[in-house]
Amino acid sequence: MNETLTPQARDASVFPDPVYARTVLAPLFDAAKTSHVEGFRAVDEAHCVMLAETGILTRAEAGAIARALAAIAREIDPATLTYTGEVEDYFFLVERELKARVGPDLGGRLHTARSRNDIDHTLFKLALKARLDGILARARALLEALLDAATRERDTIIVAYTHGQPAQPTTFGHYLAAVIEVLLRDIARLEEARGIVDLCPMGAAAITTSGFPVDRGRVAQLLGFAAPLRNSYSCIAAVDYQTATFSALELVFLHLGRPIQDFQVWSSFEVGQLYVPNALVQISSIMPQKRNPVPIEHLRHLASQVVGRARAMRDVMHNTPFTDMNDSEGETQEMGYQAFAVAERALDLLAALVAQVSIDPARVAANIARSCITITELADTLVRREGLSFREAHEIAATTAKAVVAAGGDLARNGWAPFADAFRRATGRETALDEAAFAQTVSPEHFVAVRDRFGGPAPAAMKEALGTYRVAADGLAARAAARAARERDAAADRTRAFAALMEVR
Repeated sequence: MNETLTPQARDASVFPDPVYARTVLAPLFDAAKTSHVEGFRAVDEAHCVMLAETGILTRAEAGAIARALAAIAREIDPATLTYTGEVEDYFFLVERELKARVGPDLGGRLHTARSRNDIDHTLFKLALKARLDGILARARALLEALLDAATRERDTIIVAYTHGQPAQPTTFGHYLAAVIEVLLRDIARLEEARGIVDLCPMGAAAITTSGFPVDRGRVAQLLGFAAPLRNSYSCIAAVDYQTATFSALELVFLHLGRPIQDFQVWSSFEVGQLYVPNALVQISSIMPQKRNPVPIEHLRHLASQVVGRARAMRDVMHNTPFTDMNDSEGETQEMGYQAFAVAERALDLLAALVAQVSIDPARVAANIARSCITITELADTLVRREGLSFREAHEIAATTAKAVVAAGGDLARNGWAPFADAFRRATGRETALDEAAFAQTVSPEHFVAVRDRFGGPAPAAMKEALGTYRVAADGLAARAAARAARERDAAADRTRAFAALMEVR
């Protein structure tokens, strides 16, 4: 007889299946109570205020709901809650508590003209905005540390490398200025991502908005968003606010990982041009002579962790349907929040490192002496002062450098004789450069000083560049302050409006 019944008719199971509860619902519940409680409260308050202001609820109805919501916030500590399976998720727990206080009919009216779809994406956006603000603040702190260091080290000579080999002298300030420029562009990408996040989905409901006269702009304003996101399908289906955020975050640490790698090489015993102070050095447990600048190693793997976690966020959303779906929601969001947590640690540590490292001038001088990296300026000088083509000048300079390196000498002290000989052989005449002029030409200080072009390392060019970066940094700080002020004002407005509702009986 039972064989003729449909599967639905034969189904005597009760939700939730214990394995489903343990593996999915409980972790989601724990994530919500950890990451989204304040967001839930803000959404409920803003929606309640809007329902009253639009007349969808009477002010008396909204006032009773508001008082009950305030009581729930006072009386229930989310940290003490354990998932039991009595309700599906944190949203339904709050709704159950609300109905217990004001009755099932009135308690159910708060959910008028909304869905868990628009609520969830709003919660994720509120959480991402807060985390983006934290990352942006730390990125600006790193920017300030880099600006201070670049200003302090503007004239400090270092060896610059290409392809892992000593290439030319520049200054530590010039190197750090390059890092600053990339960081400024990365911060701009983070700000742009925040602008995409800063559009409110509330009022989209499940997909198509509502037949009720909701005021989406008012809810967005009460929640501190810049505006409502226009298309209601986009509100629940588009995940570009997430992919934009994690793409921008990934790029920050992909780019920062490169100077971190340089710092690792520069602080090695063999190179030694970057000195890491004792406060950031650990010793070996067995080798007394070792100075291990392990914070740089930690920075390298922390940066890689952020890149990996952020990229994973994008990968999870690849090739998913363009609709509301769990792939972009609760558990995925928690994975993304871990990327932010690691990113905050890494930015703080890198800012501390940049503020404290210094250049060892003796090691720089020794490395310059044995690598002939100022020889490019000799070739340039021959073009300007001797009237040679650059290719001919390059050949003379190359011959000079080979001779000095082969002899284990110093270009400035030992290069004049091989240079004069190479010049004579190549041109059939004597050079106009005497030994003193030669030594001046191949000095690292002269090398830097004559590169006084836009973007170069010479003092005037660096002064102009640092001034430009300072203006940009001040602009970032001003925009952050304006965003924070707007959101404080919105929170105060929501608090006032919600408190006023609680007085209505």
